[in-house]
Amino acid sequence: MPTLIASLLRKAALLVLMLLALSLAVFYISRLTPGDPLQSYYGDAVQSMSSAELDAARRRLGLDGPIWEQYQRWAGNVLDGDFGMSLKYKRPVVDVVLPLLGNTLLLGGLAYALVFVLAIALALLCARFEHSALDRLICRVGTTAYYVPAFWLGVLLVLVFSVNLEWLPSCGAYSYGKAGDIADRARHLVLPLAVMVASHLWYYAYMIRNKLLDEVRRDYVLLARSKGLGRTRVLWSHCLRNVMPTVVGIMAISIPHVLSGTYVAEAVFNYPGIGLLAISSAKYHDYNLLMLMVLFTGAMVIISSLLAQSINEAIDPRIKSGEVVC
Repeated sequence: MPTLIASLLRKAALLVLMLLALSLAVFYISRLTPGDPLQSYYGDAVQSMSSAELDAARRRLGLDGPIWEQYQRWAGNVLDGDFGMSLKYKRPVVDVVLPLLGNTLLLGGLAYALVFVLAIALALLCARFEHSALDRLICRVGTTAYYVPAFWLGVLLVLVFSVNLEWLPSCGAYSYGKAGDIADRARHLVLPLAVMVASHLWYYAYMIRNKLLDEVRRDYVLLARSKGLGRTRVLWSHCLRNVMPTVVGIMAISIPHVLSGTYVAEAVFNYPGIGLLAISSAKYHDYNLLMLMVLFTGAMVIISSLLAQSINEAIDPRIKSGEVVC
């Protein structure tokens, strides 16, 4: 128990330090980029403001003084639970993010589940028919789909299914006036999910396939086959069960990969989520909103990495001790 508590404290401290470094880097870089954040807040009216009015506006919005002083004020407010006001939306950034967070979690969560369910199914199919025409076909199609850029595939799907066939909507999370219509929301998810699954599926299916094939060549599998068990039964009953801890570790470390894919899909299909919001905040120099997006995304990436490390340490304690096996 003391070892577990020490490990959790160490990982928590690492999370805080990495988020601190990330926030400091993004805070400085965002303020060194060209552009005036007052333009986001006042719009075209900023052109007619005097120098005194501009200085007063910067003081009121916390944009005056050296960058290190601005960061100090921002960090102090964050520690008090205040993430600031959005310059573009003129509302607290938390109020801007929360209504859209559910859309991102829905899209990302569904894509995540579909990717791994289909990846395991494809991996089992390839391992069952190893070196067959079906295995080679799946490998080639999967590799080709993986290397197709997600944004290009999204535009192609919109052109085919939205513009030409008019089967599916091309953007948004729901049609006007149908926010509570589950069927309409599902139709809006089809194309973004198709792009995300196509972009991520084979990457994980190929890893799981190789793990299964390594397991198939172990001595216990040869013994089971010699006793008359079929390849399909051995794969389902023994090999898959033995590689599942590794698959769980892969699933943990894949969260940032799928999250980044969600952001791309939101941008391509104009899907209202925090990915689209992050792009908008960077474009319009909405510093407070950008920092919240960075902290959220960074926390997801770091936590998933620490979770994957913990899972791998539980599977193989030699990783924790630093022992290397040749």
